[in-house]
Amino acid sequence: MKTKIKIKKICSLFAQERSDWFANSSAERSSDRVVKQLTNNSYKLRTEKGFTLLIAVLISGVLLAIGLAIFNITIKEILLSSSGRDSQFAFYAADSGIECALYWDQKEVGFATSTTSTISCNDTSILDVGGVGYDTPMVFQFEVGGFCSVVSVIKSETHPRTKIESKGYNTTCDNVVNPRRIERAIRVTY
Repeated sequence: MKTKIKIKKICSLFAQERSDWFANSSAERSSDRVVKQLTNNSYKLRTEKGFTLLIAVLISGVLLAIGLAIFNITIKEILLSSSGRDSQFAFYAADSGIECALYWDQKEVGFATSTTSTISCNDTSILDVGGVGYDTPMVFQFEVGGFCSVVSVIKSETHPRTKIESKGYNTTCDNVVNPRRIERAIRVTY
């Protein structure tokens, strides 16, 4: 704004000096005065030359910092929500394992300590389950919708007589090296 005012002032000085030049016969004196005033005004203009650039760089830096902060928060929220989703998948896989083991233990006597049997969980046949005696884990695994469930059944002669532990994973049973693999477990004793 100051620059515009100074330029208008310079223009008005030129106009005034031009009219004085025609009116006066001493053109050299008035032109010397114009050059002197122009030199003073241009000096003032030169001292404020980089101020606008400085303000523009500062504002750009602040806006960039705000943008990066919002981007960082967004990325963290996306990772947190995907971790919650993966945790639910792992829990549901563990729940499916518990339900399968409970069904075969209570309804079909699939985990006998003296004889082996074949059970089926989620259309996956699991051969030679049981027959390992007391206090020895019977472990099997199957996949539910692409998520792994690992089930361990332990029969005991003392109370609690049966311990079933199911671990669910948000990945397939073959993918054990995934750094984003989440495990959730459920234990039932009776």
